[in-house]
Amino acid sequence: MTETDSQVAGTAAGTEESAPPAGAGTPEERLAAAEARASENWAAYLRAVAELDNYRKRAAREVEGARQFGAERLAAELLPVLDSLGLALSAANGADAATLVEGQRATLRLLLKAFERAGISEIDPSGQPFDPQLHEAMAIQPTAELAPDTVLQVAQKGYVLNGRLLRPARVIVARAPDPAAGG
Repeated sequence: MTETDSQVAGTAAGTEESAPPAGAGTPEERLAAAEARASENWAAYLRAVAELDNYRKRAAREVEGARQFGAERLAAELLPVLDSLGLALSAANGADAATLVEGQRATLRLLLKAFERAGISEIDPSGQPFDPQLHEAMAIQPTAELAPDTVLQVAQKGYVLNGRLLRPARVIVARAPDPAAGG
């Protein structure tokens, strides 16, 4: 219960206790008491409305802040990857292919670690049953090597963020060979 709720409840309880018994006092006194209670109730109502308005404004500010800075943690995780790519490009002049490949592998490892810390994981469904919730079929290919409706090949890995699909894996799905085709 908030402070305003307590005040409103206290005001309501106090109003009931201080209400004069029916028939006590002159009509003018009863009218004055009723007007005083009405004024107290109106003030409590206005306080409650103001508190609700302040709550809505505060919630809107928090949502806007989350929207603006929600990617801050991921951006901070990706900065070392950006630095690594910059170093690789500046060192590319005169470097042999093996050095460049190793630099790219190191950068990929940095990126995958940053993704892992941000809750992003990859979907690599090779050899698994096709799941339309996680996979996008790019083609269907007849094969006897795998059971029908199994992922034969991954054309593009998919990714999930804390269990929510970011991008489905694009796959080639196995189907049974056509007996009429001779295979």
